[in-house]
Amino acid sequence: MIEIESLEEFDRAVARTREHRHSMSGWQVQDLDLTEREDTLLELDPHGSLFLGCTISDDVTHRLRAGGALIFPAVPDVPFDPWRAQLYTPAELYAGLEHGYEHTPDARIYAWSRSGTGHDLRRMLAKSLHDGSVDDALGEYTAARRIVGVMGGHALTREDPAYADAARLGHGLAASGLTVATGGGPGAMEAANLGARLGDDDGGGLEKALATVRAVPAFRPDITAWARAALDACGDLADSGRSLGIPTWHYGHEPPNAFSSVVAKYFRNAIREDVLLEVSRGGMVFLPGAAGTVQEIFQAACTNYYAAESQVVPMVFVGTDYWTRTLPAWPLVDVLAAGRPFAGRARLVGTTEEALALLVQE
Repeated sequence: MIEIESLEEFDRAVARTREHRHSMSGWQVQDLDLTEREDTLLELDPHGSLFLGCTISDDVTHRLRAGGALIFPAVPDVPFDPWRAQLYTPAELYAGLEHGYEHTPDARIYAWSRSGTGHDLRRMLAKSLHDGSVDDALGEYTAARRIVGVMGGHALTREDPAYADAARLGHGLAASGLTVATGGGPGAMEAANLGARLGDDDGGGLEKALATVRAVPAFRPDITAWARAALDACGDLADSGRSLGIPTWHYGHEPPNAFSSVVAKYFRNAIREDVLLEVSRGGMVFLPGAAGTVQEIFQAACTNYYAAESQVVPMVFVGTDYWTRTLPAWPLVDVLAAGRPFAGRARLVGTTEEALALLVQE
C-alpha cells in the first residue's frame, strides 16, 4: 500500500512504477487536484487503486473506474474538506479573523454542524469521512513521537498564576523533546500548548508571550480579541512543532486555542476523547479542572487498570489539596491502583515542577 498525499509523492510513485509494471495497484491517493496529471493516469493500469476526494475530470474518472480503480468523489456543499490529508493549523482555522470570529472556517464549520436535522445521513457521512481523515493524518504525526497529555480546566484565565505554571510545564516538556497534547481548548489546555509551541525558545519568548495574552484574559465575551491576542503573541516566534491540540466542534462555544502547532479537530467528541488519551503514551498530567478533566482521569484509570505492566501510562496529578479535597479523584484512583501494575505509575504532586521532573525521567 502506498499513501500519496501530495503531487510530489504522486510524481515519485509514477517514476517508480514506470520502471516496473505500470501498475497503480495499492495506491491510495488522497485529496489531490490531478487535472494536470490526467495524461499520466491514463498511461497506467488503475486496477487496485483508491482515490479519495481527488479532482479528476468525469471522462478520466469513468476510464479509471472501468479499469478497476475505486473512486470516492469530493463531498459537495459542506464548509470543510472531508478527505483532507493534513491536520489543521490555527492559521487555517482562524483565517478571516480580522472580520470577526464568526467569519472564520472554525466558526462556520461549527454553525454547519448545528444546522440541519439530526438524522441527515448525508451530513453524518460527511462528518464521519472527515473524522476518519483526521485520524489518518494524526497517526502520521504521532508515529515517531513520545507524547505527554496535559489535561485541565478550560476556565483558567490567562492572568491566573496557574496559567503561567501550566505554560512553563508545557515548555519544559517540549524542551526535553516530548510532544505535548491537550484537548486544544482555552484555559490550562491553551497554556500548555503555548509553552510547548515555544519549546525551542530559551524562555524569554515565553515570558513575552504570557505578558501579551494577559491583556485579554478569557475568550468570553470576545472570542475575536482573545484569538487575536494569541496569534499576535506567537506570530514572530519559532514553532517547535511539538504542540498538539485535539479539540472538537461538539463544544463549539469553546474555541480552539491558537498555540497548537497542529490541530486534530473532530466532530465526534467521544472519538476525540478516546484519541487524546490513546496518543498520550508518554504520560498524562492532570491539572485542576472540572467534569471534563474528571472524565479523562477515569477513562485513563480504567485503561491502566486492565493494562499489562508494559502498557501502563504514568498518571501525574498536580494539586494535592485540589485532588484530595476539592474534587477528591485521587483517593479513588489510588484505591483502584492498589495491587495493580499501575500502582507505582500514578502519582500525586504539589507543583508542575514536580510533574515535569517525573515525566522527563520516564
